[in-house]
Formats: sequence, C-alpha cells, structure tokens
Amino acid sequence: MTSVSDPKQTTTDASSVDHKARAPIAPVPGLVVVFAHRRPAQRVFRLEEGVIELGRLELAERDVLDSNVSRKHVRVAFDGTRFEIEDLRSRNGTFASGSRLTGPTPVPAGTVVRAGGAVLLLTGDTLPFKRHGLDIRDGKVGGPALRQALETIRITREVGMVQSFLITGESGTGKELAAQTFHACGPKPNAPFTAVNCATIPKELAERLLFGSRRGAFSGATDAPGHVHAAHGGTLFLDEIAELSPEVQSKLLRMLETREVLRLGATQYEKVDVSVCAATWRDLRSEVRTGRFREDLYFRIGQAEVRLPPLRERIEEIPWHIQQVLDECGGEKKLAATSAFVEACMLRAWPGNIRELRSEVRRAAAAAVSAGSDVLIAEDLAKTAGRPIAESHAPASSAKFPSDEYAAALAAEAGNIVAAARRLGVHRNRVRRWLERHNVDPERFKTGNGRTGSSPH
Repeated sequence: MTSVSDPKQTTTDASSVDHKARAPIAPVPGLVVVFAHRRPAQRVFRLEEGVIELGRLELAERDVLDSNVSRKHVRVAFDGTRFEIEDLRSRNGTFASGSRLTGPTPVPAGTVVRAGGAVLLLTGDTLPFKRHGLDIRDGKVGGPALRQALETIRITREVGMVQSFLITGESGTGKELAAQTFHACGPKPNAPFTAVNCATIPKELAERLLFGSRRGAFSGATDAPGHVHAAHGGTLFLDEIAELSPEVQSKLLRMLETREVLRLGATQYEKVDVSVCAATWRDLRSEVRTGRFREDLYFRIGQAEVRLPPLRERIEEIPWHIQQVLDECGGEKKLAATSAFVEACMLRAWPGNIRELRSEVRRAAAAAVSAGSDVLIAEDLAKTAGRPIAESHAPASSAKFPSDEYAAALAAEAGNIVAAARRLGVHRNRVRRWLERHNVDPERFKTGNGRTGSSPH
C-alpha cells in the first residue's frame, strides 16, 4: 500500500487536481429573452431538463403580463444537438427567423424567436450570459461576446503589462471602445488618450502630424508637437494602422523600440513614454505577405491581439442599441419599438455593424414620427438597411452564382428558404445571406432556373 508521503503518489494527485481545474466547463443550452414589453431584457432559461414551455407568466416583465402572449405560448426542446420549437396554439403565433411556425420545427442555435411581444434567442450555451451579462454600462452597450473580448484585453494588460496591443475587427464593431479599455487598465488611466484615424491623414502630412516638426523643416514649418507627444505618459490609439505608408511605419517601429521620436526637421531625438494600441479591419498577415505592411512592425504591435466579433455574431445586443438610439432621439416624445421591428433588425446581416444599425434606427424613428406614430414597426425599417451591398449592379434575374450545396438545396426545395436550410442543417439566415451575396431571387428556383449561369425563361 502506498503511503501518503510517497512522492510519486503526491505528484500524481497534484497533476490530477491541476488537470481537473483546467478542464473546460460544459456548455448549458437554453434561451435568452432579449426583448419584452417594448424594452430590452435579459432573462436566461436553461434547458438542462431538455424541454421548457413559456407563456404569459414566464415572459412577463417586471410582473407585468403581456396580453400579446398566450397563457401557454411556445415549447422549446433540445435533444443534445438541435433545438425544436413548437407553437402551443397561441393566439398571435410563434415566429422563427421571421417565419410563422405551423408545427414542431427543428432549428439551430442562434435562431431568433418571436412570441407575441417577446423576442427570444436560442443559444447553445447560456453560461456567457450568466458570466458577462447583457445591458448598458457607462453608456456603452455590451453583450457576452464583446465583454469577453474586453475582459481579454483587461487581463492581458494587467497581467502581461504589454506596451502595445492590436485590435482587429470589421468597421463599426467598437474598436475605439476596446482601445479605451486597454488604456483604462494600464498603469496611468488618467493620462492622455489620443485617438488618431490613420485613414484620414493625408500621406504627405502623416509624418509631421504623428511625430511633430521643427521650424524650418519646410516652408512655413513651426515648432509643433505631434500626436505622439500629445499621448506622452498615456496611450496613442492608431486606428486603421494599415493605411500608414512604409516610411511612416519604419519611423513608428523605431519609436516603439527605442521610446524616442525624431521630429521632422530635427536632429535630436526626444524621449517619449507612450503605449500604443493599434486597430485595423485588414488582415495584417496578408498585408505583410504582399509587402504592404512591415513584418517587424506587425510583430512589434501584435505583442497581444484580440478580435472584436461583428454585430451579426452578437445580435443579442441589438435590442439595447435600438433602445439607446430611441432614448437619444425621442426628445419629449417617448419612442418605442415593437417586437416585430426588433426581430427584423436581428435577422439582418449589418455589414456596417453598430454604426450602420444605429443610423438606420434613427432613420426608422424619423419615418415613424413622420407617420404620426411613436411606435416603430418592421415596415419602418428601410429595405436596404442591414443588407449586404451588392457587388454587382446586374438585375437579380441575370445574376451568376456558384453551383454549390446552397444552390442544390434551394433547387431541391423549389426555392423554399426554410426547407433548404433544414436540408443543409444550417440557420435559415445563412441561406438568405447566400442569396443576398450572389444577388439571386429565390423565385428563380421555383421555375427550375437555379443553375449556374442560367437565364430566366
């Protein structure tokens, strides 16, 4: 019998404990109520038992019952792989991804469900919602995916004490908010935070604006500090860093390595104390491969890197953005959104992300007010809002598209998007995005024209 003091036994136990401590936590599927009673909400229902029925009591908000929700409205089940939703003969029906349910319907995680005045989001894991939350803090909307990215920045900054950081993500995803988080978690949160959009700086002025100038450097030159000097002691945020010229990239690299800067026209370097947070929507590795971005600068600023997910990967935030915009633009007239309006917004791709969403909500609010209403309905949302910008101006009837599994599924289901998505085992929004990306009308598949390069009869 091995004694307690046996070193081998002790080592094995310690290793076992460490392994268990690092074991991933199993996801808990369920759903989140993200909108109820014309207000954003966050109520999590876990599906640990595999099935749940929701009605007027369960979907009540602040103990106020929604008359649009039936006493028993919708059943949601999870079999370990896929969700199944069923309307319980409700008065106003249940909608999944915009389509009214006519019977038990299998759907994937990420499906948007509308039940009366409530909007629900099915999720494969409710734990991020419990851990990170979903609401507005300090005037900023944040859901689990965004908060997790910001938490990564905070931990990296506080534990690793990095002096440079790279943020990637599409335009409008909140990169400046991430940069401000990087700054706030640094050793000098009250020091200057200087934001510079490199894409708006004329190339011939970039060096002078960033690093400053000395009198006589060029005609009319004066002793002027640059953005680097303005950020001394704090953080310099370089948005769209990939737009800088190779010459400016070289000077920036030297500043990062030596903590010195040379003004245009100067002969003496100046010491600077600056942390640099850079951001770009471009793939910098690809930019390095093509020679448009310096490899050494990429590895210097990319000491740590985080990707901000696009809005289509965090649609649970959309009701909160809508409400924030309505609170800002309503004035004395309190504006509210219907569940159908929120649903319509959550079903669109929003290539312009948060910036585009908020702009289109303002436009919809103006349309509602012009019509004499203080309530936004789905029809107030412009048809082009949140839609991918067509790559071709050719009419849909003559569009070319690949002969792939999406085309085959649509042809087999005579253009029925829901049935095609079920055949593919994907969310129906992915089929819709395929159609939008290739500028194809699903009606083409109903007449047998769903073939690559075919023309309408």
